[in-house]
Amino acid sequence: MPNNRQTGPLMGPATAPPAVPPPLARPRSERQGTAILLICASALIFAAQDGVSRHLGSAYPPIFVVMLRYWFFAVFVILLCARAPGGLRRAIRSKRPWTQAFRSVLLVAEVVVTVEAFVRLGLINTHAIFACYPLLISALSGPFLGEKVGWRRWAAVAVGFAGILIVLKPGSGVFTAEAVLPFVGAAMFAVYGLLTRLVGRDDPAMTSFFWTGVAGAVAITLIGIWHWEPIAGRDIPWLLVLCLTAVAAHFMLIKAYELAEASALQPFSYTQLVWVSIFGVLIFGETLAPNVAAGGVIVIGAGLFTWWRARQRERAGPS
Repeated sequence: MPNNRQTGPLMGPATAPPAVPPPLARPRSERQGTAILLICASALIFAAQDGVSRHLGSAYPPIFVVMLRYWFFAVFVILLCARAPGGLRRAIRSKRPWTQAFRSVLLVAEVVVTVEAFVRLGLINTHAIFACYPLLISALSGPFLGEKVGWRRWAAVAVGFAGILIVLKPGSGVFTAEAVLPFVGAAMFAVYGLLTRLVGRDDPAMTSFFWTGVAGAVAITLIGIWHWEPIAGRDIPWLLVLCLTAVAAHFMLIKAYELAEASALQPFSYTQLVWVSIFGVLIFGETLAPNVAAGGVIVIGAGLFTWWRARQRERAGPS
């Protein structure tokens, strides 16, 4: 998300892709079509990864699972940055090291909270609420980045939160304190996204990517190592799947953002919620309750409206 690039709205457990060199010399329509296929494929992989995270998180402490995943991801980040122009020496240099460290730790905490939500609430309910994070970014972009938030965006935020209330059904006896977890995760991911845009004003994208993976791995290790548990043989293949799919999905994201702008790809990342719903129902026996479906549609609709308004402002240019 440096330089105003963002992951899709349902990709909370994933880290942000780095900005990359200009698109290759191919027809624009062909590049964008390939990028859309890649973003949809990454959404499918992230949904499968969330299912694996839920399975492992129910057998082991989520913080332990996230630590192992971050170790693998940090190796991927180091190898990628080492091959980039300037290598690791350039990637590690930051004009905002404390902000970089804080946003990296914040992302780690968000992933742990979200995995815990998967275990307690299921994939469908978690993602239906987590989908509000683009609305939180819109609401917080004023105090964080000094951006002007117009009445249309505030209206979209209000509608989105009405959708969340439909999902949660407060006062019906269904609402529990655990239902706050995905909202907390969404808020953390929104702040992470805003801080990523902030550091992107001074640091190159690869620097932010390096700090995300490496500083995040160090932070989670300091806490997660105390939750170490022996891994059952039957779970080792699942752990490998979790790590390998993370690398594959991030590689697809990087390639997608090489070919097209993030603003053009953002709506297609909502396909992750479709896959999550399918996996939740067919594999984990979850129920797609009518209020969750209706509330999720409202939240996504509000998010798409904020995306559309952002596109309109970009096309209009500075006033």
